[in-house]
Amino acid sequence: MSEYLRQTNRKNMAKEIFDKVEAIIVEIQAAQPEGAEAIEQFRIKYLGTKNIIKPLMGEIRNIPNEQKKEFGQLINKAKEVAEEKFAALQAVSVAEAAQSDANSIDLTAPGEPLALGARHPVSIMMNRIIEIFTRIGFTIAEEREIEADWYNFTAMNTPEDHPARDMQDTFYMRGIENMLLRTHTSSVQARVMTTQKPPIRIIAPGRVYRNETISSRSHCQFHQVEGLYVDEKVSFADMKQTLLYFAKEMYGPQTEIRLRPSYFPFTEPSAEMDVYWGLKDETDYRITKGTGWLEILGCGMVDPAVLENCGINSKKYTGFAFGMGIERQAMLKYRISDIRYLFENDVRLMKQFGRAF
Repeated sequence: MSEYLRQTNRKNMAKEIFDKVEAIIVEIQAAQPEGAEAIEQFRIKYLGTKNIIKPLMGEIRNIPNEQKKEFGQLINKAKEVAEEKFAALQAVSVAEAAQSDANSIDLTAPGEPLALGARHPVSIMMNRIIEIFTRIGFTIAEEREIEADWYNFTAMNTPEDHPARDMQDTFYMRGIENMLLRTHTSSVQARVMTTQKPPIRIIAPGRVYRNETISSRSHCQFHQVEGLYVDEKVSFADMKQTLLYFAKEMYGPQTEIRLRPSYFPFTEPSAEMDVYWGLKDETDYRITKGTGWLEILGCGMVDPAVLENCGINSKKYTGFAFGMGIERQAMLKYRISDIRYLFENDVRLMKQFGRAF
């Protein structure tokens, strides 16, 4: 075959390839797929991994050198037309779907009632306690739950060799020396006394941790509210009247209290306070062990050593402190028999407190 015939055949073949690409562009522009499925088929045909434009790129070897640039531009145009067409089809489809959804809404239909949440019984009790004490001048102090040993124990008159450390099983932080999960919110008292000057009158609500076996009456995490009042001439009588006021506000104006001698390393003298719960039914007999009296908190006069540890002159200032568990009081008030119920997020329990705000 002569060179002339070869050149002629190559030009004819190139024209056929150009015409094929042009035909695909016209086909794309004329396409009018309707519905999501048809639009997806359009995408697969012209833009998918096995689209019909991609094989035409291989035909560039049959295009004369002077036309290769033109051919590449034509292929790119086919891709751009396909992408623009697909984007336009998608926009129309989304708009039609939104209009369809809007038309399907009956604006005259009554709204569906939304179920309201309920406060956790622990939150209810804590808020109630805070409200009572803030009413008589106590302010709220909050601090970290991961605490230094000094604030949790040493500052509170519990040095390393003190036997009182055996009273609380502690979670120590692995790999971090002298850091632990606080065992009581007394650490908040230590931080406040080291940063503020008397008079100090605070309550410290928060979560605490102890390495205890979980049972119906104890848990490894629970909540406390501790109180602290430090000023000149603060007496045991001041503490007693403050706690009597709290008991009457919390449990009713006829509430009786009693203070029994006890021991805490950070108070001296120390006491435990009971309220008279009564013996109205079998549950009362069980939780009060047949006495009618129920312990709700520990208290006492702040030990002078604690004041000195925190930089407060114990010869000039005195103070009292108290601490109570929130779960215990929630269990009493709402007759919850097992402390574990308070940590399981059982919807059946929470629904009972829908109105208790």
